[in-house]
Amino acid sequence: MHIVTRDEIGVARLPGRAIQTAVGKDGHSASGGMTVGFGRYSAESGPMEPHRHAEEVIYVIDAAHAWTRFGPERDALGERVPLRPGMILHNPPQEWHVYGYDEGGFADLLFIYGQVDDIRPEEAAR
Repeated sequence: MHIVTRDEIGVARLPGRAIQTAVGKDGHSASGGMTVGFGRYSAESGPMEPHRHAEEVIYVIDAAHAWTRFGPERDALGERVPLRPGMILHNPPQEWHVYGYDEGGFADLLFIYGQVDDIRPEEAAR
């Protein structure tokens, strides 16, 4: 068994978020079958662009003045849905979505993918 605490995991700064991959490809604990990690969305990382990728489950660890929007097209996202600690979000494969926050806000999320490849918009663009 591989045991790790969040503060032992390195941070990757990506457009609109800071990511810590606990399990998965290039993660603190290697896996060829799944990806689990943390994402921090705040002014420090700047705004996130709407994106789509692999099926994903999100658990909201903590949030203040944060929200998500999702929909069938990049330019057809629905209304803001406020994020609250304890929420679980299930993004179907290739559904457009974005996470954001109002001034002074943030979202601290746990993400889970059932795969290790093509899970981020940056990977799909390659």
